[in-house]
Amino acid sequence: QLQLVESGGGLVQPGGSLRLSCAASGSTLNYYAIGWFRQAPGKAREKVSCISSTGGNTIYADSVKGRFTISRDNAKSTVYLQMNSLKPEDTAIYYCVVIETVVAGHCIPSDSWGQGTQVTVSS
Repeated sequence: QLQLVESGGGLVQPGGSLRLSCAASGSTLNYYAIGWFRQAPGKAREKVSCISSTGGNTIYADSVKGRFTISRDNAKSTVYLQMNSLKPEDTAIYYCVVIETVVAGHCIPSDSWGQGTQVTVSS
């Protein structure tokens, strides 16, 4: 059974960068579209970005466009989220998830979530 494991979170100053990784265990994620979602304290979980199984199609939330880049290396069965120009409002737990389908530009998550990795942007 496919399990997703996130890593790469941490504490960073505003304007800094982090790269998150989403790796698979138990199976390969190469055949799946994968998404990154985040949840800040007291807020609903929201989509950050999604990538198709081949990496040819990507979707971003307006709040991260131009700052975040999603990519994948299927040889390593890993999806990445490069986060640049980080802001305090990017502080959240970041989750990767298998995407069930994409409808009208919305990435619909499945039930296969990772455990999350904390990103804190603070001076």
